Amino acid sequence: MLDIEPAFSSSGPLAQGVATYRLRPAQVEMAQAVVQALEERSALVVEAGTGTGKTFAYLVPALLSGARVVLSTASKTLQDQLFQRDIPALRDVLKIPVSVALLKGRANYLCPHHLEETLRQGVLFDRAEVAHLHLVQAFAQRTTSGDIAELGEVPEQSAIWRKVTSTRENCLGQECAHLANCFVLAARKQALQADLVVINHHLFFADLVLRDEGAGELLPLADAVIFDEAHQLPAIATHFFGQSLSTFKVVELTETLHALLPGLGIEQDELSQSARHLEKSILPLRHSLTMREGRLTLDQVHREPAFAAAWADFMQAMEQFVAHLTAHGERAEALQELAREAQECRDLAMRWQETELPGQVRWVECFPQTLHFNATPLGLGELLGPYWQDTQRAWIFTSATLSVKGDFAHYLEAMGLPRARALSWESPFDYFHQALLYVPQDLPLPQEPTHTRTLLERARPLLEASQGRAFLLFTTYRALQEAQRILEVWKQEGHWSYPVLVQGQRTRSDLLKRFRRTKHAVLLGTSSFWEGVDIKGEALSVVVIDKLPFAPPDDPVEAARIEEINRAGRNGFMDYQLPRAILQLKQGAGRLIRDEQDRGVLMIGDRRILEKSYGTKIWQSLPPMARTRELAVACRFFQRPAPPES
Repeated sequence: MLDIEPAFSSSGPLAQGVATYRLRPAQVEMAQAVVQALEERSALVVEAGTGTGKTFAYLVPALLSGARVVLSTASKTLQDQLFQRDIPALRDVLKIPVSVALLKGRANYLCPHHLEETLRQGVLFDRAEVAHLHLVQAFAQRTTSGDIAELGEVPEQSAIWRKVTSTRENCLGQECAHLANCFVLAARKQALQADLVVINHHLFFADLVLRDEGAGELLPLADAVIFDEAHQLPAIATHFFGQSLSTFKVVELTETLHALLPGLGIEQDELSQSARHLEKSILPLRHSLTMREGRLTLDQVHREPAFAAAWADFMQAMEQFVAHLTAHGERAEALQELAREAQECRDLAMRWQETELPGQVRWVECFPQTLHFNATPLGLGELLGPYWQDTQRAWIFTSATLSVKGDFAHYLEAMGLPRARALSWESPFDYFHQALLYVPQDLPLPQEPTHTRTLLERARPLLEASQGRAFLLFTTYRALQEAQRILEVWKQEGHWSYPVLVQGQRTRSDLLKRFRRTKHAVLLGTSSFWEGVDIKGEALSVVVIDKLPFAPPDDPVEAARIEEINRAGRNGFMDYQLPRAILQLKQGAGRLIRDEQDRGVLMIGDRRILEKSYGTKIWQSLPPMARTRELAVACRFFQRPAPPES
């Protein structure tokens, strides 16, 4: 077996070449477990608490083993960080000639053909798109990778990206005149030749489902696949193994057709009429469901008296739209692409209306103007399990939050990994002295209407003691908006003086940059700020979590999964809802202490954590902080001297 200890020793290459390196026994033990999995071609699930050094613990064995490795992350941000910073640094320190490649999905690469077509057609909807197109055109002249992440001046959500990148449906493949300059093919070629390839979970599952994104060509060549941020795999897999159709997408198709027709010089009446007919069917379909915002089960949808007729009209209009687009498609390439997209939408709608979809739950999400028709798998284990049975390679899953008090049963079941080796190492931080868990005594229960206001009233003295420097994390966007309104009133009345940053006002990365450089800031966020945020030092000294993150039990998917578990003779709350809530709570709590010098207070505004029988299991799953229910004790935390450096 590969001897990994010399690399991690106090006199080894990491100690000599990495300024921040320090010997951590847990890191070495995790690295040894990774080596064993690599050599045995087995499945390994590893939970490593914050500060363990899990990134080096899997990267060093991967680089030294000589194995061909695919490394998958949950976010493109971490993907870029590993490729641009961590792996090059380790490769230099270890002095090994390992070739490394970065591979993303095709939507992340500029397509020369579609850029040329967009420039030629000039079908743009506003001045911002025109400005963005000019930036993309200049970028095309200088980029060597075509990775659109390199063009930071154009926002990720800009509509121009859809027009200058390719999809599985509209890629011309071998017939493309720009084949020699295709960035997607170049990235895939580099990946096939590399020893270590960095991808992301979305790409991995897109390839399993679509067999088109390039990762499928890598897997037969790989000796190991390592998933970092593996706690996100079940949610991402659920998305890819499910189906979804948005009425907004359908309207987008008709608007694109209207924009294309004037420049095509073909008979327009038939096409225009079919597009208008489809557009007119959307509003009655939306109005047939009386819920303004929220989720409906299939039974609830069918109980709406106007839905069946509105759905039939919509489907008839879809069929006509597809038929007319297909008939005229040969007259223009743009119409062919549009026809393919329309056919895909039509097929999704037809599958959704089927009498039964085995193993899936059908439901509708309502927004003020649009509807999303979804079919979601009830369980993933049976879908995913066969992939991990492939003993030709090692499968390694790692994250800081995979278990409930060291029990991996929930995660192993969700991922179809019943026989995987599962190991856990706690964080090396001194949580008892570095952090305090504060649960107020007299808060209303979360379902009571006064909960958010009372939470802020109890938190205000604590935030004054910390001088801001806080995250306020909410389980719902509605609670976040209420908190924002309350703070605005307090500011007007002179009761609040700290800068407030709110999710949705700017991009996530921009908000985090502003938080880091704004003294005494308070950031209000929902789910996307509960994880993947690493703010060290005094900038973040308080994390307030409004309530335990239980998914709503009347959510169609949650309700169906709970019912299935209960029907099997198990307990849907204890076996499913509670473990999910604990894992998410651990992620949110993990924002507070990021290194040995961090100090802070975690406030949880949900008294059930200390009053309900299941509460013990929750707080015992959190890091071993000192605890209090007294506001004065929490405020005095910031008067205590910091513990001496070890």
